[in-house]
Amino acid sequence: MKKTFISNLILVLALNLSIKPFWIFGIDRQVQNIVGLQEYGTYYSLLGFSFVFNVILDLGITNFNNRNISQNSHLLAKHFSRVVILKLTLALIYLAVCCIGGLLIKYDMRMMRLLLILCFSQFLISFILYLRSNISGLHLFKTDSTLSVTDRLIGSAICIPFIWGHFFPTIDIMDYVYIQTISYFITAAIAFAIVVSKAGLVKFQWTRKFSIMILKKSFPFAVLGMLMAFYNRIDSVMLERLLHDGGREAGIYAQPFRLLDAANMIAFLFAGLLLPMFSRMIKHHESVEALVKTAFTLIMVLSITVACTCFFYGEQMMEMLYKNDVLESAGVFKYLMCDFAGISCMYIFGTLLTANGNLKQLNIIAGSGMLLNILLNFVMIPLLAAKGAAIVSVITQIFVATTQIIIVQRIFKFHMMSKLLLTLLSFALGVIVINYLLLLLHIDWRLSFLATVAASGLWAMAVGLLNFKSMLGLLKFSST
Repeated sequence: MKKTFISNLILVLALNLSIKPFWIFGIDRQVQNIVGLQEYGTYYSLLGFSFVFNVILDLGITNFNNRNISQNSHLLAKHFSRVVILKLTLALIYLAVCCIGGLLIKYDMRMMRLLLILCFSQFLISFILYLRSNISGLHLFKTDSTLSVTDRLIGSAICIPFIWGHFFPTIDIMDYVYIQTISYFITAAIAFAIVVSKAGLVKFQWTRKFSIMILKKSFPFAVLGMLMAFYNRIDSVMLERLLHDGGREAGIYAQPFRLLDAANMIAFLFAGLLLPMFSRMIKHHESVEALVKTAFTLIMVLSITVACTCFFYGEQMMEMLYKNDVLESAGVFKYLMCDFAGISCMYIFGTLLTANGNLKQLNIIAGSGMLLNILLNFVMIPLLAAKGAAIVSVITQIFVATTQIIIVQRIFKFHMMSKLLLTLLSFALGVIVINYLLLLLHIDWRLSFLATVAASGLWAMAVGLLNFKSMLGLLKFSST
């Protein structure tokens, strides 16, 4: 299973690293530079608001389905024909809740219009993720990997003429939202056709008893999703609502958050591969320790390197990417990128706990993280604005990740944890020293950045976290 993980990880990373960075930096960043901080900040805050409630669209069905289909693939046709109708019903409830919530916090008519379109996009995203959960549950990882970039590929193709074409009008925020919605719709249609082809003859129907059964089983997943959405996305909403220039501060926060999103894309791909693998291994009483060690080591070497290097080169990276409020964004960026290490931990250990059915523990941890995040934001945002939200985010992610590691160790009693954590600590200290020493050379920051990444990779091998020969042998074996 470790060989399967490595080979599929390379495929999914290759596809995503060839498409999504262009979307994030070539399209999304350009749109923010064109429309300005205030306009993009308002959009970003509304996007965060739509994320907070999007758990209603799914209620944990996708995570439950991924785990269930991985263990019982013969149930695909039966469940698919009924879950589709259930998700359409949940979409109507989600739309109503978002509209009521938007009116209660006094969004104006233009913001409500934008929110409605974003809500429809959220439904399409949720539906795509559900369809992909069936595909990955069947271990069709190559198909799932391709679908993971389809929406961004389509969106980029549509956006390019508006951003760089001389015969098209300049893009505005409404155009941008419409283009994303179209991209999601086409991707959903493709994924739907694939799942139907695998499920065979499907007769869609509403079954009250089945719907109640699915919702009961997926309810813990739903609570977890809601709690995580709150502490991951509420910061942008609170910035926009708590400050008199909240749209601008949300825009400042969105600039560095874009890079965190780009980094998190990699960690999210790890989780997408690991959940069905963990689920199947646990069902067959196979040890997951080797797979956990491999995945955790790879993602932490990457996340520590990225977090430390971005902290040292924050100003230069913001100046390269943005036009507005660069220094303020750089201050936020240095703190925000520290989130990546904590989030990476959660994508490994949280996924393992999900596969093992430890939803009660996960919900207690996530609930505690949500309360901590909201309470600290009420204090820190009025004091430090966007930088305060970034500091609170780091505190929250470290708290959640540390707690998950403790719970996993108590349940699985891994033998490798103490030594591995100490090695990672020594690696992190070494990366900090490498960054500091290279800064003293006063060479071009881009050369220094690349040298830091290369030296960090060598340092990871020196401390025993990466073994080039064994990884190369693993890849050769898995490809035969």
